[in-house]
Amino acid sequence: MAMLWKFMRVAKYSKTALSPKVKVRGIPTHSRHSSSKSVPSDFAASAPCSNTVELLGKTYPQDDYSNVTEKILSKVGKNLHNRKHHPLWLIKEQVKDHFYKHYIGRRGTPLFSVYDGLSPVVTVQQNFDSLLIPQNHASRRKEDNYYLNRDHMLRAHTSAHQWDLIHSGLDAFLAVGDVYRRDTIDNTHYPVFHQMEGVRLFSCHELFSNIKDGEGLQLFERGHRTAHKQECHTMEAVRLVEFNLKQVLTKLMTHIFGDGLQVRWVDCYFPFTHPSFEMEINFQGEWMEVLGCGVMEQQLVNSAGAQDKIGWAFGLGLERLAMILYDIPDIRLFWSEDERFLKQFIGPHIWQKIKFQPLSRYPPLINDISFWLPSETYSENDFYDLVRTVGGDLIEKVVLVDEFAHPKTKKVSHCYRIVYRHPERTLTQDEVFSLQERGFVTECRTWKAVDKWAVVKLAGNKHYY
Repeated sequence: MAMLWKFMRVAKYSKTALSPKVKVRGIPTHSRHSSSKSVPSDFAASAPCSNTVELLGKTYPQDDYSNVTEKILSKVGKNLHNRKHHPLWLIKEQVKDHFYKHYIGRRGTPLFSVYDGLSPVVTVQQNFDSLLIPQNHASRRKEDNYYLNRDHMLRAHTSAHQWDLIHSGLDAFLAVGDVYRRDTIDNTHYPVFHQMEGVRLFSCHELFSNIKDGEGLQLFERGHRTAHKQECHTMEAVRLVEFNLKQVLTKLMTHIFGDGLQVRWVDCYFPFTHPSFEMEINFQGEWMEVLGCGVMEQQLVNSAGAQDKIGWAFGLGLERLAMILYDIPDIRLFWSEDERFLKQFIGPHIWQKIKFQPLSRYPPLINDISFWLPSETYSENDFYDLVRTVGGDLIEKVVLVDEFAHPKTKKVSHCYRIVYRHPERTLTQDEVFSLQERGFVTECRTWKAVDKWAVVKLAGNKHYY
């Protein structure tokens, strides 16, 4: 699954190192924890003396679009996909190994180049404009992305590097990295995840050289866009590119999950590919989406300087594959430093069969909070970001359980249920109370929005602030 690919698709079934120091200055009050000492982090945060953010050796001025939090900045540079023996590293290495061994260039070297150290800070032009994503597209919203300012952001997908890599002259590559999206809180969603992008371009000769009597076939024509092709592509070219794409991805998933794997394709929409598909696999009796893909929009390819070529692209989520393959139940575990988790993935080779053995399951603590929404511009992701900043990986799940509109004032109140669970020990309610009071209860008060805080499943007691 590629998160931004998934976010932008409209599905319809047809049968998808060392961490650098980060310095933060002038983070607005609404995005800062009220007591930063209580939030573990490995970055340096200075007092708000100027409206800038220093990240990966560069300084970015803040403006009305800046919404990246200190908690998210602390994840930049972790590069879990490059940490040897980490489950995300294993998935990356398995995909690399498959592509290196099965796709060889004319000189006997691997056809696909791999880039796994590209900076996660990109321009808005790289993340959206270069991919033909419309200015009014929902995927650009502040509510769903982490912006350093109006011009720079933390990449929402590895597709942000497509144009640059093609423009540099590459015809076949894999780009791997951490990507950032504001999202819901549960066992399958996390604001930082890891993605792999794959791109392959073909010249006319490369595409048709193995086709009998294919000398007269062409890549391009002046035609009409249909559900099956772009206006500039010939049907013969699109069919071959689509066949190659699906064959490559089916072989990859079969190599990872084993022979006899059932695959199906879902017709989708993405702004940067047409036609577009999602790949689903039947794993242990359940159909699961694992990636998005399609024939690249020729306008994108042309603008990058490869006007005489046609190509495909795919995006997959490393966490998604690792959770399926290793039976990992909670996405937060990928950030664990617990040796009981990490040592399970140390083996003699990357293809060793591994089934995750759960750590001790400590009991949850469940709390409810309700408050008046502070403004019309409020989004649920604002609250989710605040909860993650304060509670970090102690937060297992957050669910909106009730919504109320006052009949006279028209003010709207939300009630959220927050599930806490420590992965390594039992949490006490006093710890949670202290965390809450220092954190989002205090912050919500600055919104002048807190109605009440009710603790449930605690002998029926309720606590009001």
